[in-house]
Amino acid sequence: MKASITLRFIISSFLFFFAIQAIGQEKEIDSVKFKNRYGLRVGVDLFTPVYGLFDEDRQGFEVVADYRVAKRFWIAGEMGYLDKLVKEDLYNYNTSGGYFKVGADFNAYQNWPGMENMIVVGFRYGLSTYSQTLNEYTFNSDPYLPYETIDQSVDYDNLSAQWLELVLGLKVEVLHNVYLGAMFSGKTLLTASDIDGFKNMFAPGFNGISTNGYGFGFSYTLSYLIPLYKK
Repeated sequence: MKASITLRFIISSFLFFFAIQAIGQEKEIDSVKFKNRYGLRVGVDLFTPVYGLFDEDRQGFEVVADYRVAKRFWIAGEMGYLDKLVKEDLYNYNTSGGYFKVGADFNAYQNWPGMENMIVVGFRYGLSTYSQTLNEYTFNSDPYLPYETIDQSVDYDNLSAQWLELVLGLKVEVLHNVYLGAMFSGKTLLTASDIDGFKNMFAPGFNGISTNGYGFGFSYTLSYLIPLYKK
């Protein structure tokens, strides 16, 4: 329920900014010609570090960037690091490593002259390299004997995962050159390293690896546009 209310608040806030800017632009004279700004927009994901304040088992950061190449197209990417403690009934383990994602975004929103907001439809290719440490596990070799817990850690290094994702979201200019964004992503796993005797269930950047190879993600970004030229 709380997640649903938060999601509705975020979407309502973005729609409010869209509406206010559109009303303001109605007063512009039609004969005035506007030039679109082209440049590099860089920022950070706010969701991961804020979430880490309430969940000490998940810590990390993500840097985001995009570069405008046409009126409604951007080259986009993200790069980050994540350390996650995963707890299951019979075992727990740490996953830590870096990742990057690269792709393109299309602006499905037809801006009024002078506006630079976005309804984002995009795609990404993602690659993660990481390691996992099995902290402890519980097993039962004989159904007539009690469970035994092994707390000797085991390291699995040089792991990797690759995936594709579809990105949907909003970006709104809230101050001059300053943008807030809310992005959702649906992911499909391409490859993931196999681990002998242990199931690979989490990859930084992809998040939890389900049995069907699909996953989801969310980011809430703050970014700044560095204008380079207009046309």
